[in-house]
Order: sequence, then C-alpha cells, then structure tokens
Amino acid sequence: MKRISATTGSDYRGSYDPDTYERLSFSAAAPAFMDGTDSPRAYLERCLETLHAREPNVRAFAFVNEEGARRAADESTTRYKAGRPLSLVDGCPLGLKDTLETIDMPMQQNSPLFQGWTANRDAACVWALRRQGAVMLGKTQVPEFAMGKSPPTRNPFDLRRTAGGSSSGSGASVGARMVPVSIGNQTMGSLIRPASFNANYGFKPSWGALNIGGMHPIAPSQDHIGPMAGTLADMWLVAERISAVAGGHNGHPGLAGGPALPAASKPARLEVLKTRGWEQIDEATRDAFETFLRQLGDAGVDLADQSTDPAVADLEAMLRDSDDISTDIVMYEVRWPVLAYIEAHGRAMVGDAVYARAKRGEEMKPDDYRSAIERRAAIRRKVVEIAETADGFVTLASSGPAPVDRPDLGGGAGDTPNAHLETGSRSFLSPWSMIGGPSLALPWLAVDGMPLGVQLMGAPDTDVPLVGVARWIDEALS
Repeated sequence: MKRISATTGSDYRGSYDPDTYERLSFSAAAPAFMDGTDSPRAYLERCLETLHAREPNVRAFAFVNEEGARRAADESTTRYKAGRPLSLVDGCPLGLKDTLETIDMPMQQNSPLFQGWTANRDAACVWALRRQGAVMLGKTQVPEFAMGKSPPTRNPFDLRRTAGGSSSGSGASVGARMVPVSIGNQTMGSLIRPASFNANYGFKPSWGALNIGGMHPIAPSQDHIGPMAGTLADMWLVAERISAVAGGHNGHPGLAGGPALPAASKPARLEVLKTRGWEQIDEATRDAFETFLRQLGDAGVDLADQSTDPAVADLEAMLRDSDDISTDIVMYEVRWPVLAYIEAHGRAMVGDAVYARAKRGEEMKPDDYRSAIERRAAIRRKVVEIAETADGFVTLASSGPAPVDRPDLGGGAGDTPNAHLETGSRSFLSPWSMIGGPSLALPWLAVDGMPLGVQLMGAPDTDVPLVGVARWIDEALS
C-alpha cells in the first residue's frame, strides 16, 4: 500500500508531498531527553525558530507565551536530568485553540467582547496536560466564537488557501511544524476538516470521552475536543493523558487504554460511506479515494457499501439530511450564551455570522429541536447496529483539498451568515459529530500538492480499536 497523490490540472498547486513531508514528532524526540543528548528546552527552541520563520505568513496563533513556555521547558529539562519526568508528555509544546480557558493567557475567541480577557483557571484539558508537564506555547486562531467571521490564518502548504474551519489555527500550527500537537474542538466539522487541510492526524474522540470543562460552549450535546498532531502516536498520547488526568465529561468514564499507541489491528470489514458530500467532490479527489479503497481491498480488507449492504443503504438514506439535523440541534443549543451576550452588550458587539445563527435558534420551537434529536438518536442506533459486524466506517475527511481563499493574505471568509461554507463542505463531517462516535482524519492522500485526509469512524466508545485500525493502515502505507 502507498500514499496517493492526484491532480486536477489546476494552476493552484501546493507544496505538500505525502511521501516526503517531514512530520514533527514529540514521542520520537523524548527518549533523547533522558540520555541528555537533547532536552525539552532545545526542542522548544526549535519549535520557536520555525514559528518565528513561518508565523508572519501563516498566522496560526492569536497569542504566543514565549516566556512562560521557556520557563516550563526549563522545568521539564530539570526533571529529565534528574530522571524524573512527570509523564510521557512532559516537555511537549502545545498549541491551544482559543476557545479554551487558560490562567496565564487570554481567551479572546476573535471577539471584541473577550478582548484581553483571561480566565482564573485552566480548562480541564489544559489543567490535565499542565499537570503532566506539557508546555503551553500559545493560543491558536479561531473564527468569532468558533462559528463566525474567519481569522487571518493561512494554509501552510499554500498561503492562497484556507486552513479550514474553526480549528484552523490549531491545524495550521501543526502543519507548519511549529508544534507537534495542538488541541482543537468540533461541534459539526471544525477539527476533522482543518486536520485534513493541514496534513494532521486529527482525533475527535467519542462524545464525552474527554473533559470539555472550560471550553466556550457552542452546542453541549455535540461539543468535542481532541488533538491534532503530526504523528498518530502523539495524537493518541495527548488524548489519553487528558482523559487519564481530567476524566471524561457528561458522565462518561473517559478513554480506555494507556498512553502507548494501541496495537495495530487489521480490519476484517469496513463500511464505505459516501454521504451527501460525495456529490461535492471533483474527479481527482474521487479517484484518489477510490484508489485508496482498492489498496485496502487488495490487502484483504472486506469493503461494503450501500450497493452491497442493505443496512448501509438505509444509513446513507438517513444521513442525507444530517447537515440539516445537526444544524438544527446546534442552532437551538447555541442560543445561550450568544443571545445573552447581545442582550448584555448590544447587537454591534457580535458579528453577522454569529448573530444569524443565534437568531435561527431563537426562531426554532421546542418541537423542532425534539424532532432533530429524535432523528439523531435513530441514526445512532443504526450505526451501532451496523458496527456489530464491521470494524469501522471510512469516507473522506473533507470534500477535497483546502479551497483557494484570499490571495492577498487578508484573512479568511467574510462575516456573512454562510461564511463557514467558504472554508469547505462539512457534509462528510457533521454525521459523526452528531453520532458521537470517534472519528479520525488521517493524512494519506494529496490532491494538487495539498493534503487530503481519509476519515475513519466508529460507533460510540470504540476509540481504542478504531485507533488500532488506523495504526495498521498507517503502517501499511509507510
């Protein structure tokens, strides 16, 4: 098996080659900290050197805390010299999406309402990782409240292109090799899509598996956090450490398994989903994905889809409306706090895109919401039913490579009610935010010199075996 590159013949070509791109890995560097041939401080300085060189154009960060990061890296270096690191993430530089509270950096969310605002605590995931010795380097750019006017972040593989949805800064910081790992979040498609656009290994764990306390809420019944990383091992390590220290959320016990990457597990059967997103892709994207599927089949993996499995055909029919169902749920739940902000501070303090979403939610009736969550529950039941005889589901992680956006580098999509659509379709993504099972963006394809991810998904609470499947495929491709 091999990673796949395709082209549309477009004049817009990026610099990404999936076979030669050098991924930044913390797990691979850490053993040298113990024998003294490297150190967390030296590792951080290499990250900062890259950040200083690339950040003026990529603009992944909303705030960088170099002084605090150097202090934390020095403390970590001292622990390694004494042979007593706190954990396997001790010394790991991290980017944090600017929807997460931190006690030592502002959480501004690209909003004038939060300009300069700093919390009096760390979000649960930040608290957990800080206790394990991780180094908090900075806050990554987000749209207003993670759903409004876009930040200035550019794609590191082609500055003419978007870096993705609301976790764009996190994705770009990893893709540009400024940090090995950043934390993102997803309510509809905001982690998996930018992970796809920026050559990240992105992980949206099962809903509730990671504690989201201290994250600015959008829609609590679909809000997830997760890591975006240069390697599969770093992705899993950071997620597992958050769960081990801070626990799960909403009554969830958290991720099973330890910090080591789950063992590779060859899937016997995967269900191929096309969803509504299949109608939105170009020929090169389709060919790349179908070539990838042929490789899986040649390797002995049984692939089923709606043409061969009636249950999958039923699921595909149910997923046709998943964008609308998910949007109804999110808009209804987002009414608070957005409408409260408007009432307290005035309409002018909230952008047009955010306002339009809150107003849509305000106009909904309880029966509209009740209908949406009942349809979501039916889809979840169908996924669990199919998963009894399959090792996971597979589709694309985005509708193609990152679209060309603003060639003048002046920022992303404008502040209009549908601005989010200019950063790529979410039709491949919203189903699994709604279902609440784990999903991964895996950087196995490229189109026009730009990253294109494969999305691997599972039923709720199948995170460990699903990552094992991802590892098997990743090693086969390597």
